[in-house]
Amino acid sequence: MNTTLSNELFWLVLTTLMTGLFWIPYILNRMLEQGVLSAIWDPHGNTDTKNAWANRMMRAHENAVENLAIFAPLVITIQITNLNTDLTASACLIYFCARLAHYIAFTFAMPVIRVVTFLVGFAVQLILALVLLGIQI
Repeated sequence: MNTTLSNELFWLVLTTLMTGLFWIPYILNRMLEQGVLSAIWDPHGNTDTKNAWANRMMRAHENAVENLAIFAPLVITIQITNLNTDLTASACLIYFCARLAHYIAFTFAMPVIRVVTFLVGFAVQLILALVLLGIQI
């Protein structure tokens, strides 16, 4: 049994961890704005914020989760099928960087950068899928 992470799995773990931490700043913002009790006592999940950046950050987090649901199975399938290459490893590193840049660009309302970083992440997903389908890139 191999106990060493491939480069692809390493970047998947870091991407998953990063995505799992994206909620912290906007929840802390809500706690500062509304007080801890009001922020956590929201039975309908509709707590709003005064800061547009926090709303954008929350949407960026949602987008990251949605895309992780596509990226993770591709990476895991690459691993299972032993189709790991320098291309797939580099693609996973690029995905991590693109998703971090997307989160920052979304938070700070940088529309062109936000779209470009999203498209880079999509391109990585496409590359991984093409590798799995045996289509030469």
